[in-house]
Amino acid sequence: MSLAGLFNEHWPGVALFDLDGTLVDSAPDLAAAVDRTLEQLGRKPAGIEQVRQWVGHGSPILIRRALAGKADWEPANISDEALFDDALKLFYQNYQQLNGQHSTVYAGVEACLEALNERGCRMAIVTNKPEQFVGPLLEQMGLEHHFQLIVGGDTLNTKKPDSAPLLHAMEALKGSRGTTVMVGDSAADVSAAQAAGIPCVAVTYGYNFGRSVQTLGADAVVDSLSELL
Repeated sequence: MSLAGLFNEHWPGVALFDLDGTLVDSAPDLAAAVDRTLEQLGRKPAGIEQVRQWVGHGSPILIRRALAGKADWEPANISDEALFDDALKLFYQNYQQLNGQHSTVYAGVEACLEALNERGCRMAIVTNKPEQFVGPLLEQMGLEHHFQLIVGGDTLNTKKPDSAPLLHAMEALKGSRGTTVMVGDSAADVSAAQAAGIPCVAVTYGYNFGRSVQTLGADAVVDSLSELL
């Protein structure tokens, strides 16, 4: 289904975009920061392919997974829990230095954003990445001018899959459930959109913990955002 098809042949007034795994492949930078952190703690690096399976629920969960060495980190190891605060601080320091160095914009993203801009669509980033890292990454990728609002994982008291970040962005951009769409790559994005009562487009190439997005219940699934055009 095309994006226009979701809105009876009219483009949406507001589009909310996830960032990591949807617009930008940031896994190389995240993996480098995770591995540097693990090495500083005297542990073996995880590697990019492993880190790709851990991204999506925000930095604290990413670091808990890195310390546990697996996506299902609960129940936390007592020694890992004691290290968590220090590990997270180290990760933030490392990622601040590495953010955007090896990230790339996915094919089709810029064409989609430009087309939405031309049609007067108001756009926001709604991500679980801490807000302090979002603006710099968008600037590094040359995408910052497309967005009127950033909602990070720590902007509110809750994050995706809760609907609050989506509803906050929708209301701030004066959208409604009938004129707003969420675009993401994971179960958290689809679940948040469903909870908010807005349609969701899911991309197949992102970070959905190695699982297919086809079964998540998104209103449309695309291999590239250029398909929405």
